Amino acid sequence: MWPKFPQNAVWRRSDTHKWYGALLTVTSDKLALPGATHVVTVLDLRARPEDLSMLIDGQHYLPGYHMNKKHWYSILLDDVVPLATIMDDVKVSYMLAK
Repeated sequence: MWPKFPQNAVWRRSDTHKWYGALLTVTSDKLALPGATHVVTVLDLRARPEDLSMLIDGQHYLPGYHMNKKHWYSILLDDVVPLATIMDDVKVSYMLAK
């Protein structure tokens, strides 16, 4: 989608054309992650504003990188969050993009 970032991608609903997911690579310092700076991959998803405070843990679930933090959050794709959980989160995000 972006020539400067060919490894990034977005998912859109076919009916509304709204984004419901974004796969992004970013340096860990931009996410305020501890330790040496390195490149990480995150998945940005939509959430209900009232659910965000329960999701964000500052380690694996982060405020939405490069998105409206009132409606988006990022999952750090480091093999800690189970794939089944991520898939459930994607389904919720898809529905919220209606």
